[in-house]
Amino acid sequence: MFIILAAVLAGIGALLSGYYFTMRPVPLRIAVGPPSSDDVRVVQALAQAFSRDNTGVRLKLVVADGALGSANALATGKADLAVIRGDLQVPKEAQAVAVLRKNVAVLWVPPRAKGDRRKGAKITKIAQIADKRIGIIGRTQANVNLLKVVLQQYGIDASKLDIVQFSTTELADAIKDHKVDVFMAAGPINSKITADAIAESSRGGTPAFLAIDAAEAIAQNHPMYESAEIPAGAFGGSPPRPDEEVKTISFAHHIVARKSLPESTVSSFTKQLFAVRQSLMNDFPLAAKIETPDTDKDAAIPAHPGAAAFVDGEEKTFLDRYSDYIWWSLMAVSALGSVGAWLASYLRKDERNTNSTLRERLLDMIAAARKSDTMDELDALQAEADDILRDTLTCFENGAIEEGTLTAFNIALEQFHNAVADRKALLLTPPFTPVRPQRPQVV
Repeated sequence: MFIILAAVLAGIGALLSGYYFTMRPVPLRIAVGPPSSDDVRVVQALAQAFSRDNTGVRLKLVVADGALGSANALATGKADLAVIRGDLQVPKEAQAVAVLRKNVAVLWVPPRAKGDRRKGAKITKIAQIADKRIGIIGRTQANVNLLKVVLQQYGIDASKLDIVQFSTTELADAIKDHKVDVFMAAGPINSKITADAIAESSRGGTPAFLAIDAAEAIAQNHPMYESAEIPAGAFGGSPPRPDEEVKTISFAHHIVARKSLPESTVSSFTKQLFAVRQSLMNDFPLAAKIETPDTDKDAAIPAHPGAAAFVDGEEKTFLDRYSDYIWWSLMAVSALGSVGAWLASYLRKDERNTNSTLRERLLDMIAAARKSDTMDELDALQAEADDILRDTLTCFENGAIEEGTLTAFNIALEQFHNAVADRKALLLTPPFTPVRPQRPQVV
């Protein structure tokens, strides 16, 4: 019984330990960059919200030098999650969890300032930018690659263009020196960087926005891009910039996870992400742009099964995930109990065999009692029966014999007592002397 109890308690302890280790917060490293960017601030806010709300996932930031650095951190195992650009090379082990934000490509022609001696017609179409000087906001190579994709669609040789990159702080000098014919920026529609760049380049006039009319074709040839529209007045100003809807292409910044991460962990992270999104909108408007991933099988970045389960409403409960383990644990406990019972029975085999011999001896004593000739023999048999009774009760308490065996022994003991009582009564009865009838006297 003690072995069985120990096995049951061990099984319960294992189940409780498994529940604890399953439900405790899971730390995840998330790579994001560049430093001081909006993406870093949003992820920092998410990490603080997760910690404050005591959720099942904790985030630890791994600040990278950009989206490419984040992708490399995920590929080399330095991060579990990463914020990457969808139009860059995606690590093979990366699967989408959420869309952090969508970006659009914006191309515009600054108004010509007084004294600008540049010749040629005003640029109104992308096809007219051949042999022109293109200024790209931001120094990442990914934006240059984006421009080359657009130029390739229009048959423009990028090698014949003068492409320069500069930060927003260098924009004023570029405009002052008339160094740039066309500007390009890539970012969210509500990007402050893009709006400031357009405003700075449009002093003294109205910029002309260039539509990417071949956006559908580009999206068809490059699945990481989508056709999109820039709404009229998206960048403010009076008159509004742009003054009408402009067609363009878009790409996404994704939150991706390593495919080796457990489905339950990613599902919990996705659930928490969209639960705290609303609370972050006031301080971080960019959080409002977080969207669910594309769960279609032909998506450019396949969705992680955990994220897809959340999006499709197929999240597994604790019992769904671990019912097999619980069932097998119960079967193991049952098996341990059976083994323990067999072992206990095996260890008491000698004791059980001894008791069986004593029971046989008691049956022999019944016959001996009925043939005894003296009271001393009966008393000796009675004393031996008492010792057999004591040993039998000890065996029963130790679990060596079962209740049925004890009942059979009780019947034999009762028969023995009856035999002793009958024999004692017979021995105490005086011998019978027959009385001869007297003959009548003859008178």
